[in-house]
Amino acid sequence: MLNKLEMFIALAKEQHFGRAADSLGITQPTLSAGIKQLEAELGVKLVQRGSRYGGLTPEGARALDWARQIVGDARRLRDEMRFSREGLTGHLRLAVIPTALTWASRLSARFSAAHPNVTFTILSRTSIQILNMLENLEADVGLSYLDNEPLGRVQVQELYREDYALVCAPDDPAAGRTDIGWTDIGTRTLCLLTPDMQNRRIINRAFMEAGQTPNVRMESNSTVVLVSHVEQGGWSTVLPGDMAASLSLGRDVAVVPIRSDRPGPSVGLVAPYQEPQTPVLQALLDEARALSD
Repeated sequence: MLNKLEMFIALAKEQHFGRAADSLGITQPTLSAGIKQLEAELGVKLVQRGSRYGGLTPEGARALDWARQIVGDARRLRDEMRFSREGLTGHLRLAVIPTALTWASRLSARFSAAHPNVTFTILSRTSIQILNMLENLEADVGLSYLDNEPLGRVQVQELYREDYALVCAPDDPAAGRTDIGWTDIGTRTLCLLTPDMQNRRIINRAFMEAGQTPNVRMESNSTVVLVSHVEQGGWSTVLPGDMAASLSLGRDVAVVPIRSDRPGPSVGLVAPYQEPQTPVLQALLDEARALSD
């Protein structure tokens, strides 16, 4: 039944038989047959369908929660048994907000040095996408903001507090300053992250609290694009200080810290709440705790 539950989860996520089959590497007839067999075993109709996918039935919506729990538990069981045979080994899928990618690299490098038999896939995603990926079992753990959006029933481990910096041209009058305020930035020609990024919403709130309406002339979901625009001249951007320092290396730009009278947003690991955690995931949470000290 386990493989049929995985088919059901994929179909609920993709909401399309063809895309769900592709995501699993199977044919659409195989997927359709698997869903029908699952319905027969459970004795209820799970999916509304005519010529195409029509959504889950009420029974299907309830079954989806059970399917995610059962599949997740089965994966954890496999991890536990592998740990008892082989020690700490396996693969971690880490979904990360774009502004925390430097911290993701720092964490995964430290972890890999201590546990060389564990491999990583690191994906850049928005904070909302990360929560959806955790719910749909597409990611094992996220690296995201901890205190700005509802996280649900999860386990968290803070890594750091985010601060901010202005990235500007080296001949900009602000380039020689030790710091700068939000009120001094609002009138600049800015390129910022897109509004679907939580970082952008945090920055918008900082400008609003400073009584500023930022002059945003270009938006991108890539921090590299933002710093490249600054390097071309005539633009400024605002990024977390750690990311600004990393992206400015080797580039003809200046980084100026932005003053703040309050702690920045908390950023850290977000993992589905479960007892016990898998050995690999618990080791990653422990590594994050050590890195944050």
